[in-house]
Amino acid sequence: MFTESPTTPDCRWISVIFLQGDQAEEVLGMIDRSGPTVARQFLRQWDYGEETTEAALTNGYVYEHIPSGTTDRTIEDAASPYALTYSTQFQYVSLLRRYPVASEWEPAPAPSPKAAIRARHDADIWAKPENRAPHLAGHTVSL
Repeated sequence: MFTESPTTPDCRWISVIFLQGDQAEEVLGMIDRSGPTVARQFLRQWDYGEETTEAALTNGYVYEHIPSGTTDRTIEDAASPYALTYSTQFQYVSLLRRYPVASEWEPAPAPSPKAAIRARHDADIWAKPENRAPHLAGHTVSL
């Protein structure tokens, strides 16, 4: 048996727009009447280019793969930077856009053990060392 070595994707997917419930009904109807290509074209109006990219990066709506569930339909066209995911059962529609991964965004190297220990020490803001009670260590605290 062999294991595949992990590969770095050449692109990621950013969320352009996600509609659900009543907001998604119009687009789901459009998919039924005219097809997913027309719906994808319609949803593109919410892609504001760099502004959409920055919002997705800031809010964490960036994915290595197109997020989809077992009840979803995913329409991806290699000629288009967009992918449409929708579920009539759960009434939502999502438009995503390819986002190229630049080489300068490679993961940062792991910190040295000394830096990790110091970071843990610096982040320990719960109680000053003199105020810690060793006999309470491991006890559950309810917040």
